[in-house]
Amino acid sequence: MRLSEIKAGVVGVGFIGVAHVEALRRLGVDVVGVVGSTPERAQAKADAANLPKVYDSVEALAADPKIDVIHIASPNYAHADQVRICLEAGKHVVCEKPLALNSADTEDLVARAAATGLVNAVCFNIRFYPNCHQAMALVADGTLGEPRFISGSYLQDWLLLETDWNWRLIPDEAGALRAVADIGSHWLDLVSFVSGRRIESVMADLHTLVPVRRHPAGPVETFAVTGDSEDLVSEEMSSDDAAGILLRFEGGARGVLAVSQVSAGRKNSVSFEVDGAKSSVSWFSEDPDRLLIGHRGRANEVMQRDPSLAAPQAAALIGYPGGHVEGYPDTFRALFGRVYADIANGGPAAEADYPTFADGHDIVQVTEAIARSSQEGRWVSIDRGEHS
Repeated sequence: MRLSEIKAGVVGVGFIGVAHVEALRRLGVDVVGVVGSTPERAQAKADAANLPKVYDSVEALAADPKIDVIHIASPNYAHADQVRICLEAGKHVVCEKPLALNSADTEDLVARAAATGLVNAVCFNIRFYPNCHQAMALVADGTLGEPRFISGSYLQDWLLLETDWNWRLIPDEAGALRAVADIGSHWLDLVSFVSGRRIESVMADLHTLVPVRRHPAGPVETFAVTGDSEDLVSEEMSSDDAAGILLRFEGGARGVLAVSQVSAGRKNSVSFEVDGAKSSVSWFSEDPDRLLIGHRGRANEVMQRDPSLAAPQAAALIGYPGGHVEGYPDTFRALFGRVYADIANGGPAAEADYPTFADGHDIVQVTEAIARSSQEGRWVSIDRGEHS
């Protein structure tokens, strides 16, 4: 099957849902329908963003025999049930993170997907910047030596003010964790991918730095600004604005992560450094085409993203010549390109080259350990069980 023959649907018409539609259209995939929180909201967004047909419900979308694959980009609480509906209807599924709000549900979804033989993916798109794959290749081929220390941060400022608001601040919709689950999960997946090592245990300190927020009674779009002149409701907060997390990885490497959604001036700032026994590699999302390779006995290197110089794993993701910057929207195109290659082949490859439900399950287990560590003030190991 060719990509142009695959029919897709998208659940969610907010910022991320629209990003999914745009990336799929770039690949030549026919997006035939969308679902929103209500048909009226979905239609208004479809009119504004040139989205396709609006379906009344996830069930109606999944029941359409024309549709081969469904993307879940709805609020977190809905993911597990919506994924189940789509799998039961025989649809391949791409789900935004978190795959579900708890590891019992994510474990169930991994098993259900495996039983169906359908393609399943979690949208950890950050690892699909080409230079993140380049860094992974440097670790894998031994250029850095054995990884010893892994550090970095994911910082934003869109929830800095007490009047900043979004459904992600509502535990019933987003889950008990917020900054860690929303953006920290991306970093945890990214460094696990780059280093080739899973996280074994964590020591975390979570912070609610804006204890009371004032917000409109109705929904607020992600990254939207709320004005003081509006009629606002005050609400006490319980989820994390920021966190500091110590990490222990397989093989003995140690790490440290800073996560914040209240860091003024940081719009969407991801960074990591892997320090190996011989060299180091570091990357910064606001300058995504440059990779710094550090040395002890000779000059450091700055590697520019260039398909003619990149490792095969990175070159395969690059869509433009060197010097033509590729950014955040391109990560969705690169990720979906990998996923849809398997869909075109009729099912998942034996070794997926994209994050699957199993990866989503693993990161939920890590974030659960982070929450428990902060609550109990101690190191917590990730209990993956015999089947993980």
